[in-house]
Amino acid sequence: MSAPRVGLVLGAGGPVGHAYHSGVLTAIEEATGWDPRDAEIVVGTSAGSVVGASLRAGASVSDLYAGAVGDTLSSEGARLLRAFRTVVPEPPDDVSRVRRGMAAPALLARAALRPLSTRVGSLAAAALPPGRIPVQPVAAGFAALFPEGWPDRPLWICAVRLDRGRRVVFGRQDAPSAAVADAVAASCAIPAYYRPVDIGGVRYVDGGVHSPTNADVLAGLGLDLVIVSSPMSAARGSFRPAFDLTPRAAWHLRLSQEARKIRRAGTPVVALEPGASVRRVMGLNGLDRRRRGPVAAQARDSALRWIARSGLLEVLRVRTA
Repeated sequence: MSAPRVGLVLGAGGPVGHAYHSGVLTAIEEATGWDPRDAEIVVGTSAGSVVGASLRAGASVSDLYAGAVGDTLSSEGARLLRAFRTVVPEPPDDVSRVRRGMAAPALLARAALRPLSTRVGSLAAAALPPGRIPVQPVAAGFAALFPEGWPDRPLWICAVRLDRGRRVVFGRQDAPSAAVADAVAASCAIPAYYRPVDIGGVRYVDGGVHSPTNADVLAGLGLDLVIVSSPMSAARGSFRPAFDLTPRAAWHLRLSQEARKIRRAGTPVVALEPGASVRRVMGLNGLDRRRRGPVAAQARDSALRWIARSGLLEVLRVRTA
């Protein structure tokens, strides 16, 4: 039996989302024997672009999980981490100064002439002041891990072109040329917080501005299965009152729409989203690195329980003779 062709979608969510991915992917590998590094295509947005590029660089999910919870890395994981750290620069001293004005006023002017032509997230990114913190240190290590360009197996990294408010999928044939490190930096450039990333004279911001998951880019590719890890939405049936309920419900709806598009093209979709127990540990600040360990552990435990109930990942189970 040939191995299933699986598309893996890793959504946005900051360091907390990174930890969520490590827990979910660890649970999938433990429960099914399927190694996420074997995905046919990896789609990453913001934090998901960091995790996706790490997988394509050879990092195991056990090392990603160990890094989140503070356990010892394997020798290969430690080597990859050393390579990553050797090229990460220090941020400049003036990042605390607030910039004024809008990041892309021309986009707002064009959108006014064509109402509903641009997503609200892109309009917000254009209206907010540009951030001052350089995001390149988040992704600079990938220059050392991908010295010869993009990996052989597809890695698609989603960002938004700021002047047009349109999604760009770096790593795909129709995308502008970019180094992996620059594409990851662009995908992580949170508007008004991180500085937009210039690639070929064009400024890009966080792919989560278009969608926290961007799963729909996998529609119609003839894959056997699409797996989505979505830190920023909420699992179906867990919509209890909370400060973050409205955005999480909206992002769940967005993911549901993307999943329907994939299913209509004939590919089943499995989406793992944080339930109430995981969200309590995640808190409201996706940039809070102190929560990485508890989030990874809770996400793993929750995902293991979900997988045991669902039976939807049977296609991934490794069959032994």
